[in-house]
Amino acid sequence: MSVDRYVGASLPPQTVVVERGPVAAFAEAVTDDDPVFRDPGAAAEAGFDAIPTPPTWPMAMHHWGAFPELQPDDAGGEHPMWAIIGELTADGGLILHGEEEFVYHRPVLVGDVLTSSGRVSEIYTKDGSGGGTMTFVVTETDWRDEDGEPVVTEIRTIIHRG
Repeated sequence: MSVDRYVGASLPPQTVVVERGPVAAFAEAVTDDDPVFRDPGAAAEAGFDAIPTPPTWPMAMHHWGAFPELQPDDAGGEHPMWAIIGELTADGGLILHGEEEFVYHRPVLVGDVLTSSGRVSEIYTKDGSGGGTMTFVVTETDWRDEDGEPVVTEIRTIIHRG
């Protein structure tokens, strides 16, 4: 498979600040009305040190609180997923979001400043039920706090259906 060479390629790092407003808006968008995602008092009553994020928040975390002055020096580099998608779709086909998995080492909390590091962890193929080949591309992104402690690992799978 022509894209196999990308296994192990690094994803550009990113630093994000977890902000209260976007967390509350995300909770509303996923129709979770639990006050713990909006109210510091409800969060404290539930045993959190700050407002926690909804469980699927890390998939949106890349798009909120990524202020330019906070980015690591090597941020903004070429993202290998764009090259992989370009090669897979050069002869057509569809890109689908296959799966998103989160491994929590501790809750993500409003006020956290988290930095990511990631890699393309796996690429494999399967025969499609309607013929053709399906290519699965898996990335793993580790988010760490300012002390370098792991917070959450995000595992994302995209599928090219050729």
